[in-house]
Amino acid sequence: MQVLNWFHLSRKRGWFLGKYLTLLVCCCVLIISCGGRPKTEQAAAPNTNAGGSGRLVVGTTLKPRTLDPADAYELAASNVLYSLGDRLYTYKLGTDELVPQLATKLPEVSKDGLTYKIPVRQGVVFHDGTPFDAQAMVFSLNRFIKNGGKPSSLLADIVQSVEASSQYELTLKLKRPFAPFPSLLAFSGMCAVSPKAYEIGASKFQPTKFVGTGPYKLVSFSANSLRLDVFDKYWGEKPPNQGLDYQILSSSANLFNSFRTGAVDLAYQTFEPDQITSLKSGEKSGGWQVVEAPSNNVSYMVLNTKQKPLDKVEVRQALAYMIDRKLLNERVLRNQAQPAYSLIPTSFDATKPSFETAYGDGNIAKAKELLTKAGFTTANPLKLEIWFPSGSAVRQQAASTLREYAAQQLGGIVQLQPQPVEATTLFANIGKGIYQTALVDWYPDFSDADNFIQPLVSCSKGSEAQGCEEGASKSQGSFYYSDRINKLIEQERAEQDPQKRKQIFAEIQDLLAKDVPLIPIWQPKEYAFAKKGLQQVKLDPIQQLPLWEIGKGA
Repeated sequence: MQVLNWFHLSRKRGWFLGKYLTLLVCCCVLIISCGGRPKTEQAAAPNTNAGGSGRLVVGTTLKPRTLDPADAYELAASNVLYSLGDRLYTYKLGTDELVPQLATKLPEVSKDGLTYKIPVRQGVVFHDGTPFDAQAMVFSLNRFIKNGGKPSSLLADIVQSVEASSQYELTLKLKRPFAPFPSLLAFSGMCAVSPKAYEIGASKFQPTKFVGTGPYKLVSFSANSLRLDVFDKYWGEKPPNQGLDYQILSSSANLFNSFRTGAVDLAYQTFEPDQITSLKSGEKSGGWQVVEAPSNNVSYMVLNTKQKPLDKVEVRQALAYMIDRKLLNERVLRNQAQPAYSLIPTSFDATKPSFETAYGDGNIAKAKELLTKAGFTTANPLKLEIWFPSGSAVRQQAASTLREYAAQQLGGIVQLQPQPVEATTLFANIGKGIYQTALVDWYPDFSDADNFIQPLVSCSKGSEAQGCEEGASKSQGSFYYSDRINKLIEQERAEQDPQKRKQIFAEIQDLLAKDVPLIPIWQPKEYAFAKKGLQQVKLDPIQQLPLWEIGKGA
């Protein structure tokens, strides 16, 4: 899911506006405050549940647009859906190991890679008492496809048919081989929903209700709160807490103050970097826990390969040499990120730091050499606009830092011009070729290296001379076309052998470093803050904050 994100850049097909708006909120995680201490804002009224019962009071600034899994495509919703629903597959916490959830074992795949047989659990019931079986899962997946919600293309583009081959066995036929298909089935929105509570039909959504099979059931959902109770008929292990009360705060300052005053037990998404620094430094004196982990998203600069002078690969390579990730991490992100040298995050085994090998960081001599060969001088400087969402302070500061750094280090050969633009405008126009460069983010739809490559650089129609005319790289703003990259993407999607796929991804990453349609810059860290008495508070790069694992002491 990308929220062009500064929230998440959108999906493989482009960025949906609703997703953007929510993703915009995610951006706040990295927003830089201009003061030393967080701005004072009246904290939310203390919740009497906080600290006094076995229920967890969770503070966040992320407000779900909908809880209908067939239409939910934002981080705010996925955080909640992981607690409310079960999918055929999930991940062993802290790893990228796929394990059965509503399925009883990993799928049986035909030799041609087109047919998947999946046995499902017996003895499972929905929150409304309806029994779960293969037909209920068929209903849920078909509804995901046919209702036409924001994430529907994830399955619609790949799945030919979904049928119940027996009461407790599911058979899915694909339109073409797709090796990461089991990982796709672990997407938060592909959970089972009760056939008695939902309908199949275009736009027949239920945004304020949820009836699934997960460890919690939804009791209420309002503009500023959600209440989830433990589902007493849950088939699996019951949560070690008595339920969840989400408090949706209006700002990161309000979230900060609510946690400091004890109004919430747990605070997660989103804080500004100075607030994170303050809470980290106050861990011992404040008596709370700081939980830190790498995220599963990447921030990068997209380069429009059809616009002059970025149509010249040596100019794009010069920019790759110029970028100093460590400087940006220190000055802009306050060391709350790690340098990114690939579009594939370090949490994946397939990642390869190809940009580090090829360019390093801040190699000014090499950047000058390439720019000079391309004909740029102090009298004829390279002028580039760096566009970014105007609501993202972290990208504003990153663009300004790059401008100052280039001016100081390159002696006038490069002039960078930061250009803020409303997020909705940026997302609407980036696929039209208006922008030379842009600072954006990508959050994955599902946990596989493919989802960091195909949605960003594949092209279904184009040529190396004309660039991408239709496809992901056009919609994402690079207009990059590489016949070799397209063929490699087809190969990795069809290849079932993990080691062979890893080799294919290695070649893809090396080619992207050579051609430079995008420059990976940083991989942010995630933070959660919890009261001292909470047990098993952990962050997971895929399932975010597993609230069903957290216990609350007296």
